[in-house]
Amino acid sequence: MRALFFLLMLAAPAAADTAFLRPQVVIDDATLRVQDIFENPGARGAAPLGAAPQPGRRIVLEAAQLAAIARAQNVPWRPTSQNDRVVIERPGRPVPRPEVETLLREELTRLGLDEHAEIELPQWIAPMVPIAALHQTMVEGVVLENPGNRFAATLVVMADGMATIRTRIAGRAVPTVPVVIATRRLALGDVIAARDVREIRQRAERVRPGMAERADQVVGQELRRPIAVDGAFPMVDIGPPSIVARNQPVMLLLDAPGLTLTAQGRAMENGARGATVPVMNLASRAIVEGQVIGPGRVRVAIGSVPTQTANAAALRP
Repeated sequence: MRALFFLLMLAAPAAADTAFLRPQVVIDDATLRVQDIFENPGARGAAPLGAAPQPGRRIVLEAAQLAAIARAQNVPWRPTSQNDRVVIERPGRPVPRPEVETLLREELTRLGLDEHAEIELPQWIAPMVPIAALHQTMVEGVVLENPGNRFAATLVVMADGMATIRTRIAGRAVPTVPVVIATRRLALGDVIAARDVREIRQRAERVRPGMAERADQVVGQELRRPIAVDGAFPMVDIGPPSIVARNQPVMLLLDAPGLTLTAQGRAMENGARGATVPVMNLASRAIVEGQVIGPGRVRVAIGSVPTQTANAAALRP
C-alpha cells in the first residue's frame, strides 16, 4: 500500500505538467489562442495562433498541426495517435435578408424601379456575423437593366470581431399590383363584409385582369360565385346585394297612364335593386319580366304598346 502511495505521488507532478487536447472548441473571439485548443498549456496559453474561423464556420486541426503548435509554443503535449484532432467552431448569426432587400429597394428606386416591386435573390446565401456584435450593411455599385429589371450590386457587411465581407449579389425585380383576397371561404350569394377581405400586393404576372384592387370595391357586394380562402375577387363575379330572392313571393306592379294593376307573383331569379328579373304571375301562371324596385316588389317592364298590353294581360287573373 505504501509503495502504491509513493508511485502516485511521483506520478502527480508529471500529470500536472501535461497538457490535454480540447477536441471540440467553440470560440467567440476573432483570435485563436493556445489555451483554446489545449487544457493546461503552460506559460504560453494566451499566445495568439492566428485568426479564428469566420462566424458560422469551423476549422479542423489534425494531429501533425497540433504537434507543430505544441513544439512551437512549448506546450507539454504529444499526439497519442494520428486520429488526434481539434474541431474549432465559431457561432454566428445570418444577416437578415429583409434588411438587404430594403437597402436594394432604396437604391433601385433611385434608378427608376417601382418601389412596390418584389426583389428576387435566387442565389442568396446570408453572410454571417458574430452573435453578440452589432453589424452594418450597405450596397455599392448597384446596376439596373431595362428591360428585364435585372440588377447586380456589391453587399458590404461590417462588424466588430471579423473582417469586412464584400460579396456580389444579383437578382431580378418583379412588378406587383394591389389585389383584394378573401380571408375565409365565401359562398354564392354571400354579402361581403370588411372582415372577409384584406388588401395585399401580388406579382403582376400572377394576377388576371379585372380583379378588385381595393376593399371598398367589394365590401357590401354580393358574390355571384364562391371564392376560396386567399382567392381574389373578379369584378364580374360581384354585384349589388339581392333584395328579391329566387322563389320568393313578390308583389307585381304595372303602372301605365290610366291603368294600375297588382298581382301576386313568384320571382324566378335573384335580383338586386334595379335589376330585371323574370316573375311568374301566380294566378295566370304567365311569366313576365319586371324591375326590382324594393324588397318583395317588382314593377313590370314597360316597353312598346304591344309589350305593355301583353304584360297587362299576363297580370290579369
